[in-house]
Amino acid sequence: MTSNRLLKALMMCPILLLIAVAAQAQKKISGKILDERNNPIAGASIVPKNGTGGTVSDATGHFTLNAPANTTTVTISYVGYAAQDISVTSSEDVSVTLQPTNSNLSDIVVVGYGTARRKDLTGAVATVKEKDFNKGVITAPDQLIQGKAAGVLVINNTGQPGGSTTVRIRGTSSIRSGNQPLFVVDGIPLSGGLSRPGASGGDFGSDAGNPLNFINPNDIANMEILKDASATAIYGSRGANGVIIITTKRGQTGIPQLDISASVGASNYLKKLDVLNAGQFRQALKDYNLSSGDYGGNADAWDAITRTGITQNYNAAVSGGNENGRYRLSAGYLNQQGVIENSGFKKLSASLTSSFKFLESKKLGLDFNLMVTRTHEDIAPVSAFVGFTGNLIAQALQWNPTLPLKQGDSLTVYPVGNTTINPLAALEYYKDQADVTTVLASISPSYKITDDLVYKFLFSVQDQMGSRRGMVNRLLNLQGVQDRGAAFIGGEEQLNEQLTNTLNYNKQITSDLNINAVVGYEWLIYNSRSNFESGQDFDNIGLNYYDILQYSTSTSRSISSYVPPTSELQSFFGRAILNFRDKYLLTGTFRADGSTKFGENQKYGYFPSLGAAWNISNESFLRGTSFISNLKLRASWGKTGNQEFPSGASLDRYVISGNNNIPKTNEGNPDLKWETSTTSDVGIDFGILDNRLSGTVDYFYKKTTDVLFEQNVTLPGPPTKIWVNLPGYVLNKGWEVTLTGSIIRNPNVAWNLGVNASFLQNNVTGIPGYYETGELRGQGFSDVRGQRIVSGQPLNVWYLQVFEGIDKSTGQGIYKDNGAKFYVNSPNPKTILGINTDFNYKNLSVIVNMNGTFGQYIFNNTAATVTAIGNLNGGRNISANLLGNGESLSNSARPSTRYLEKGNYLKMSNATISYRVGNIGKVIRNLNISLTGQNLFIITNYSGFDPEVNTDAGFGGIPSIGVDYVPYPSARTLLLGVNFSL
Repeated sequence: MTSNRLLKALMMCPILLLIAVAAQAQKKISGKILDERNNPIAGASIVPKNGTGGTVSDATGHFTLNAPANTTTVTISYVGYAAQDISVTSSEDVSVTLQPTNSNLSDIVVVGYGTARRKDLTGAVATVKEKDFNKGVITAPDQLIQGKAAGVLVINNTGQPGGSTTVRIRGTSSIRSGNQPLFVVDGIPLSGGLSRPGASGGDFGSDAGNPLNFINPNDIANMEILKDASATAIYGSRGANGVIIITTKRGQTGIPQLDISASVGASNYLKKLDVLNAGQFRQALKDYNLSSGDYGGNADAWDAITRTGITQNYNAAVSGGNENGRYRLSAGYLNQQGVIENSGFKKLSASLTSSFKFLESKKLGLDFNLMVTRTHEDIAPVSAFVGFTGNLIAQALQWNPTLPLKQGDSLTVYPVGNTTINPLAALEYYKDQADVTTVLASISPSYKITDDLVYKFLFSVQDQMGSRRGMVNRLLNLQGVQDRGAAFIGGEEQLNEQLTNTLNYNKQITSDLNINAVVGYEWLIYNSRSNFESGQDFDNIGLNYYDILQYSTSTSRSISSYVPPTSELQSFFGRAILNFRDKYLLTGTFRADGSTKFGENQKYGYFPSLGAAWNISNESFLRGTSFISNLKLRASWGKTGNQEFPSGASLDRYVISGNNNIPKTNEGNPDLKWETSTTSDVGIDFGILDNRLSGTVDYFYKKTTDVLFEQNVTLPGPPTKIWVNLPGYVLNKGWEVTLTGSIIRNPNVAWNLGVNASFLQNNVTGIPGYYETGELRGQGFSDVRGQRIVSGQPLNVWYLQVFEGIDKSTGQGIYKDNGAKFYVNSPNPKTILGINTDFNYKNLSVIVNMNGTFGQYIFNNTAATVTAIGNLNGGRNISANLLGNGESLSNSARPSTRYLEKGNYLKMSNATISYRVGNIGKVIRNLNISLTGQNLFIITNYSGFDPEVNTDAGFGGIPSIGVDYVPYPSARTLLLGVNFSL
């Protein structure tokens, strides 16, 4: 063995000698690349002038280049900046500041199954880069772009850590199908589902969670938002609601580099609702001549259930490689405590991206991506589905402030049957946890057939497995649970597979004509399954009930499983972009989708689009004009589809029940066809004064027809459901404006200001009858819906009684036309606003991001039924603003405009001040320290926790928007962060 090692060592000597000789024949050049604001530029290209080889700058702007010994000049270039030739004859250390070119038109944009130069685009596409992302505690990618792009509405539905969001691009189009945009991660279209089992039965429940939580925001390089049909038609049946393309970070060539970031912060609730304190409560009892209800104490239930939540976030990434292979390996850990006790969200993530070139010609390529994430949630008993008795927020708001929460060391518990529950007892006796493991993997070989033609194959798998377990202890005085207890275990899995073949062709045909084209074939498969088990009647033996479900009583035990039909999508698509003389642009797209979801007679849908643009600034009469830097006119038309509804909806379906009974639950419809949105768009892009001021203006008109809808149908036998296409249409139209200005631009001081605004109109036309949704909840509101889908009105229009005040003589409410209901206002915002600014002075940087919506109305269901005046009769608390208004205790709440409030708001969503320390010694590079404030303040007249809210109030599968019912409160956060490289 020793002789073999010696022989190998001797054989290595000539090789080492050759390496040493080669090294002596090279010149080592190092340095740093900065932008016009003195920020480091990552990915800048550094190559020897008239030589071979080269390298790129790392995340800190540094580079090291081994160049031929006779190198005297290197060329440094970066997209969007003017290239510079730098002399290296006298010094091998280079420091360069690049200056931006007149525009970013040469930027490469990901547009679906390929890329294009921004100057070649004919559609409405917005790009949000990493430097422009929102800052703070971010659990999912959609939160990064809130307020960043015109026409894009992002609502954080709840303050629950890891909670769901509502994302709308150019309004809400569908009545029954999904309205979320399609998210595509590195070429992989996501299904939009989340394998986090829902809780059912008893008083379990919570927000549905965010299906994008598995993506680490720190791994994202940029996001492209495709808004009109010219941009989205390449995705056919899934593009009706817009497309958001997420591109993750890639390794750069050079020596291995370790990037580290860490942050820690503290959060507290943004707002506390004003209910009576102990003194005010006693006075209210006296004013209403109530002899009972004063227990002599002084309790604050809200403060008892809330806390200062601590958040920790750590990320590390190693990247490097050479021209033959690049890699990036990252890991992240997030631990976010909720502002409600016993709630929180943890995420452990890792990802690997790599790219390789093979053969001497480098024509054979291979990309491999792997993302693995594990999330864990501790869920507080906060749900809209459980009534006020089971909702922790409602319990705290209603708690009698004169009644101590504890009697010695024991929790105060009301007698059986009382609807008042001690919120501390709910926290003590309730446990709900969810875990989700996600694997997203893809492998993509490619071959460069010619310099202009590339074949690429992509195979991807997304496997998501979730489990959830919860219990309510038998000691909690909750009707149906006290002296019995309750527990459940749920499991869910989703497996999605993708096969995509594409041919990309990009060629400068002549000096005047460039063609960028792609054709492809794609096959997508979506599978899912779920199971659920619950039970009651447990002995209090100190174990978690969900661990001993087998000891529940057989009569209370329930076991179920569900395996929906596999959903498959087969597609053929193509796109061509023609650029003639950099003046006249034409884009044509066509996609044919075949889906197993649709009826036998309507399996395929066809989605064409056409876009054209005129680069006016390249015409001779404007070329060289100092005032106009860029002027481009765009127009597009196209069709996209929506198939976001349950698999098997077009088929006869049955369910197995007891006594060998197999009733039909769904009536098949072989003529069920695609819901289709037809969109027209006209836009103008402009830049003036060397792009010191730039922007876009768009007008769009989007009409959605053949609306998918589930109806009740009565056949011979039991009633069942059937999916149909409704006549009529849903119309969204409006204007979008984006303006960006460089107010100050010099090497030491830079100040940029960006504003985007959308002005939207929504209307339903030609749909027969009406459909109800917007389920309102609480005492007296059983089976009450406050919204309708009806022709001649906006989608989800409010349908309520009109409140006209309190009759001072009787203390009863006065309602228009004796309580008749009217169509009153819309829950859909008419204006969406985003304001973003950054200021840099040398190494100091300040970034401020604000967002807001205007014109929408919110139903304050919390005020209507949780803190209403009638609570005093039962010894429960009420809203402080009810004191002295002359209202009688017998005046019951009604679904009326009394609780319909304007939801206008402008929020300081996040602000960051940072200082770039720079290098420390020879080890730490580009040290940066930052302080971020999130949800710092909000300007609004809305009386609830936060007007940025959307409680799930859907009914019969019809989504709702604009209901606020005892949600998990929003948090204000301060976050201290540091990042550096090694």
